[in-house]
Amino acid sequence: MRKALAYCSVFGLCSVGLLFLSRGPATAQDSSAQNPDQSGQNANPKTQTKAPAKQETIAKPKSEKQKKKDEKKLAKELESPYKKWLDEEVFWIITPEERSAFLKLNTDDEREAFIENFWLKRDPTPDTPENEYEEEYYRRVAYANETFASGIPGWKTDRGMIYIKYGPPDERDEHPTGGTYERPIEEGGGETTTYPFEDWRYRYIPGLGNDVNIEFVDPSMTGEYHMTADPSEKDALLYVPGAGLTLYEQMGLACKACRFTRTDGTHLGTGNMPLPASMDQFTRLEQFANLQKPPETQYKDLNETVSTSIKYNLLPMKVRADYIPVTDATAVANVTIQFDRKDLSWKDKQGVSSAYVEVNGTITNMSGKYITSFDHDLAPPTIPTEMLEKAAVGPDIFQTTVALKPGLYKLTVKAKDENSGNESHVNVRLDVPHLEDGRLTSSSLILADTMNKVDRHSIGKDMFVIGEDKVRPRMPGTDGRPDFKKATDPFVYIYWRLYNFEPDNTLGPDGKPKKADGVVKYELYKDDPKGAAAPTPVADFSESATEIIKRTSSGAAVMVVKKQLPMSFFQPGQYTLKVTATDDKDNQTVTDSAHFTID
Repeated sequence: MRKALAYCSVFGLCSVGLLFLSRGPATAQDSSAQNPDQSGQNANPKTQTKAPAKQETIAKPKSEKQKKKDEKKLAKELESPYKKWLDEEVFWIITPEERSAFLKLNTDDEREAFIENFWLKRDPTPDTPENEYEEEYYRRVAYANETFASGIPGWKTDRGMIYIKYGPPDERDEHPTGGTYERPIEEGGGETTTYPFEDWRYRYIPGLGNDVNIEFVDPSMTGEYHMTADPSEKDALLYVPGAGLTLYEQMGLACKACRFTRTDGTHLGTGNMPLPASMDQFTRLEQFANLQKPPETQYKDLNETVSTSIKYNLLPMKVRADYIPVTDATAVANVTIQFDRKDLSWKDKQGVSSAYVEVNGTITNMSGKYITSFDHDLAPPTIPTEMLEKAAVGPDIFQTTVALKPGLYKLTVKAKDENSGNESHVNVRLDVPHLEDGRLTSSSLILADTMNKVDRHSIGKDMFVIGEDKVRPRMPGTDGRPDFKKATDPFVYIYWRLYNFEPDNTLGPDGKPKKADGVVKYELYKDDPKGAAAPTPVADFSESATEIIKRTSSGAAVMVVKKQLPMSFFQPGQYTLKVTATDDKDNQTVTDSAHFTID
């Protein structure tokens, strides 16, 4: 780089010299024209009168405007290597602050010092003559240009950007011609045809965390792959009706047309199946944005000493939200948060250990406007220190209730363990349903580990209370599904609310008004854990709306579905429960599904 700059400096001086040389002949002509006698010719009036005409061809002195123009041209020649360094060579790794500072420099010496300091801040071994980072960086640029070029230089492509910033991936799954593709279950399962695509996986990227997965797709099939945050973008049959159906669409748990009504930025055919945390809308968008930022430097400031230690995302936390419509303008969002006691830091004081976690939740709309917030101090029961190892097991769970208008929101939950300083944060997308008058609607389908009636004094005061029932949802396990234990959980409880059944006052077989004419159907499937085969039907049973109303003491306007499935009914594995309510009088249907695991 410095050799190139020195060469261009010499090139600039040569340009100046050429300007002076170009004026030399003009001066000679000027002298000859003004002294024609020196050429050996006799002067005469005619010749003397024509001399001024020859003077019109003499180069005139440059104006101040022309001089400034030449100076700018020369300055542009001299700065071009620096411009290339800024806009091409280090484009992907220079920070906005560094770029701004570089553009304010006035002299080449300042620019040289800046470039030297730029690489020094990234040198992993600043006490040695070699800068391994700089050498590796230019090797990556060369590799990117050689490997990823596609009508544009390889360094400008998305694959080139990621390779230059983070190096070769730990795993690279290439599909250069696309073709037949078996979707993983988190993408809905089933077979489809894809455009060319590549999946890159990094075990760890500083500033981005562990297990970073990046997908590149070439929908134009020209070799120009671009990074995507939508796993369904590679599906070549996405817009072909009836083709490339997912397993859930084949089973009727989802419909292909419903892919285009999703609000999470994807066209996945997964229906209501919960996505893994890594595929959450906000997680995907956050990763997509962070991947395009400059990577972290080795030393942010050479004079800075590190005096703080940030312990981030070292406090595992599970968050879920369930929705209970109240009116056409309001719904209740029950936000449930759970920690495992083994993940908390316990502090001993006089033989007694205690833990304490501060939790804050903030809800904003999709434009970032603040809506509401909540705080909770989690303080599990104290434990004698000598019994800590055995007693500090199991979950600590709590629930807070927030009233929201129908619409989309973002919930950000932050937690801090006061004993260890460990922190964590989770983003959750809230999709609050609209209770439309006259339309059959439902609440969230809740799978719970506790469901029982409460006395009237607990209504509105205790946690997990919905109406007259305490319903504690089972939180997701490691696979993202509610995880029930066959050895300790006696039942899988089902709780679901239905709204706006058409009242039916005709008499039933028992001579009493039916109140509602309809049926609720339960379908249970056992899922293939690898997603390679369609789920296997396990059970199929129904209840009439009249039976449910009588059993739960509810009504047509708000029908409460409560069911318990004994654990003896299940074998270990993953399951999907599909529940469909049909109002026969008004010819309306509403369907929901839930996924869970039995260990």
